[in-house]
Amino acid sequence: MFEALNERLTGVFDRITGRGALSEKDVAEAMREVRVALLEADVALPVVKDFIAFATERATGEDVIRSVKPADQVVKIVYDGLVEMLGGEEPVPINLNATPPAVILMSGLQGSGKTTTSAKLALRLTKFERKKVMMASLDTRRPAAMEQLATLGKQIEVATLPIVAGESPVQITRRALQSAKLQGFDVLILDTAGRITLDEALMAEVAEVAAVSKPVETLLVADSLTGQDAVRTAKAFHERLPLTGLVLTRADGDGRGGAMLSMRAVTGLPIKYIGAGEKVDALEVFDARRVAGRILGQGDIVALVEKASQELDQSKAEAMARKLAKGQFDLNDLAAQLQQMKRMGGLQGIMGMLPGVAKMKAQMASANVDDRMIARQEAIISSMTKVERKKPDLLNASRKKRIAAGAGVEVQEINRLLKQHRQMADMVKSMSKGGGKGLKQMAAAMGMGGGGDMARLKALGGGKMPEPSADEMKAIQDRLAGLGGGQLPGGLPGLPGFPSKKN
Repeated sequence: MFEALNERLTGVFDRITGRGALSEKDVAEAMREVRVALLEADVALPVVKDFIAFATERATGEDVIRSVKPADQVVKIVYDGLVEMLGGEEPVPINLNATPPAVILMSGLQGSGKTTTSAKLALRLTKFERKKVMMASLDTRRPAAMEQLATLGKQIEVATLPIVAGESPVQITRRALQSAKLQGFDVLILDTAGRITLDEALMAEVAEVAAVSKPVETLLVADSLTGQDAVRTAKAFHERLPLTGLVLTRADGDGRGGAMLSMRAVTGLPIKYIGAGEKVDALEVFDARRVAGRILGQGDIVALVEKASQELDQSKAEAMARKLAKGQFDLNDLAAQLQQMKRMGGLQGIMGMLPGVAKMKAQMASANVDDRMIARQEAIISSMTKVERKKPDLLNASRKKRIAAGAGVEVQEINRLLKQHRQMADMVKSMSKGGGKGLKQMAAAMGMGGGGDMARLKALGGGKMPEPSADEMKAIQDRLAGLGGGQLPGGLPGLPGFPSKKN
């Protein structure tokens, strides 16, 4: 979402980096470009004005003028300003402090993703908060809306209120409250109806449901791709409903990101969650620090580690850790790594969380480096026999031709895959020597370490932008190693089409 904004801001900071000192003129020029970048990203004008005033005042102060690295200070000031714009240092948790059932009312326009977001939130509360959740659809107008929520409930194994034809939204609300109380549910999520546009009938209906259910949380679900229309929608709902927070959907889209940057400042409401995909588990707690880090190309190592830990199959991870400790790494292990990479969002998703990788996107595109490459490599390994996967040295010319025909690729791609495997196998053998210290660091980054490793990685930064150590960074980079020959700039080895630093 923030790709264009990231490119503009990165260009601004690159131009001032390396200068021994910054004059007020330098700062003014940089802030002018930052202002244009934010406006082009569809950030609301009053928000941009406040942000530029804050950043300019800080950037022309004594701390920056006398700093050893003034450009870095300016980047930090812009980062602090973005964090403040997005809602402050700490995420605002969802409030469940109420006599059960705690009611969460989902509101918003039709098409914003309320029903899917209701299911995502129910799954998150069930999985991470250990709550017993019931969902109820109050949408009596949209065809099959109730059936959609019931289907999602079965998919995520969360209870839904049985459908009774002919009831009004208020009648459904009263029945849902009674049912949730009798069955001992901790949380009741009410999925209200929406409209294509704001109208008085919609507002009156939602307000009546809120009066009956007395929700502890009234969340507005807004489509972040609609830009400033989402901000106007939030203001209109907030005038009629006691909204307590926002949920922005389609944050993984190609919108300009202005709604997300403006929403908190314009409405004063915290953004509590963002939807980052179509899958039912693609709902993330909104953290201003992480989003600001992504906008400025700093990546999000903490999110990468959390995603790895969530997607990790502990028994398989422990088995692989034992193999790695013995210096063993065959093509079955490589296939398992490719599958885990896909579960974590694919190559593009992982690269987007690594610091400094944004500058490589053009090079990656020109070299045809994308998630289709992972699918082709999986097809190659799947076309091999069990013996060939365990002993790649058996692959002679005739076997490679057979595998290429089965996978629908050229023999050259098989050779690249085998070269990648050799590089990773050699690395595993060398790291397994000397007590396996390097393998422990690699396993921690891959999510195979103990809880202490995960807690330490999550605590990186202490409220600032997370900055992993060189060993942690290398271990994560090695996870992406070898999708061909050559080297990525910045030390990500193995992606094809990139010259090594020696060249």
